[in-house]
Amino acid sequence: MTAASGRPRPTPGPPEGRITVRPARSAAAASRSALAALIRRDLTVLMKNFGEFVGRTLMQPFLLVFVFLYVFPTIGQGIGSGGGEAGESAFATVLVPGVVSIAIMFQGIQSVAIQMSQEFGFTREIEDRVQAPCPIWLVAVARVLSGATQGLISAILVFPIAAVVHAPGVRADLEVHWWVVITLIPLACIAMTSLGLLLGTSFEPQNIGVMFGFIVLPLVFLGGTYYQWTKLSLVHLGGFHWLQILVLVNPLIYITEGMRAGLTHASHMPLYVVYPVLVGFCVAFLGFGLRNFRRRVLS
Repeated sequence: MTAASGRPRPTPGPPEGRITVRPARSAAAASRSALAALIRRDLTVLMKNFGEFVGRTLMQPFLLVFVFLYVFPTIGQGIGSGGGEAGESAFATVLVPGVVSIAIMFQGIQSVAIQMSQEFGFTREIEDRVQAPCPIWLVAVARVLSGATQGLISAILVFPIAAVVHAPGVRADLEVHWWVVITLIPLACIAMTSLGLLLGTSFEPQNIGVMFGFIVLPLVFLGGTYYQWTKLSLVHLGGFHWLQILVLVNPLIYITEGMRAGLTHASHMPLYVVYPVLVGFCVAFLGFGLRNFRRRVLS
């Protein structure tokens, strides 16, 4: 303030005619910012529809556990080679990791493949996404990462079902090996959402039913959900273990076997096989999915 008048002294501004220009962000910084914004957008939509997400996620695992671990033992229709409660508990031990794996797989396909087919179809939302200030492939990566987050949430939600839903005397013999669970579940989520990207960019919206009939169902039934891979050696033809070899092309078998290693003491496929093969599937699915995504966007 001036001593004479008591009024504030004016703050000097920039010299007349000079314009202050902020330094432009680098392309990498802009891409990171756009990627984070796309993921936040997907997760915000998820939280607004969280009740629907939980219901969709829990319905199939709940029905599997309810029918096989509660209804069948209660009505005397034994599961587990007719071994009574011991056999039923052994089957429960095998089934629970499979249920977690199915939840991850279905969430990965639903959150990416179904959404992607809609965005390329009648909603045309993909046109808004690709206008983000980042490379085209990064838009697809954002979808994969947000879908993997949803798959991780699904896996966490499924665990309590195994502890609560079962007939009296039938209980899965679970023992968590945390280092396997913590490393395998995120890898499985990314692998399945990468598969979802590949499927969503390979099938037209009107052919989604064909995708479920010819790809998803075989993945489920030949993915080791209800049985251990090591037991398939009993299925052979002239000494050739054809089914045990055939299912090795199924990425779900590696997730279910890895989950058995992480949650139980049941026999399972060696982890030194599970991890490298899952990484290989992840790279292949993501690579082909990104290629298809770019072609669909530019066509």
